[in-house]
Amino acid sequence: MTLEEVHGQDNSETTDRMQVIGTALEELLVSAKKQDCLTVGVYESAKVMNVDPDNVAFCVLATDEEYECDIALQIHFTLIQAFCFDNDINIVRVNDIERLAGIVGTDESDEPKDAHCILVTSPNVDSWKDPALDKLRLFCEESRGMYEWVPTITLPER
Repeated sequence: MTLEEVHGQDNSETTDRMQVIGTALEELLVSAKKQDCLTVGVYESAKVMNVDPDNVAFCVLATDEEYECDIALQIHFTLIQAFCFDNDINIVRVNDIERLAGIVGTDESDEPKDAHCILVTSPNVDSWKDPALDKLRLFCEESRGMYEWVPTITLPER
């Protein structure tokens, strides 16, 4: 087996793994939305983390090129990341905010929700077990083992 073949297999396995993780994130968000366990929005998420950090099961930060230079948003992201690290909350980044907004839906006025920060909350840890959440927790642990503190996930195409 040549080095190119080995790297080709690694890339294929990595691509397959990322697709599985992207699908797991989508499944988690859909499931949490159905159970009313989502907090959507930077400010709303900050409030929830301040009041009850033990209730937060997972955090998703989303951005795209349009918001990359938004200094205020980047400061919020830094603070949210620090809070998640301090409270052992798994956190990932998604680069497709429009796709993420499509998953979490619209607000009361049919406007897309601010999907820059999404928290998956759990009112009672024993009452809600989700296999997708377990996959994402394992993925985050493995990523931290490779010094990738906030891994980036690509959502599957629809």
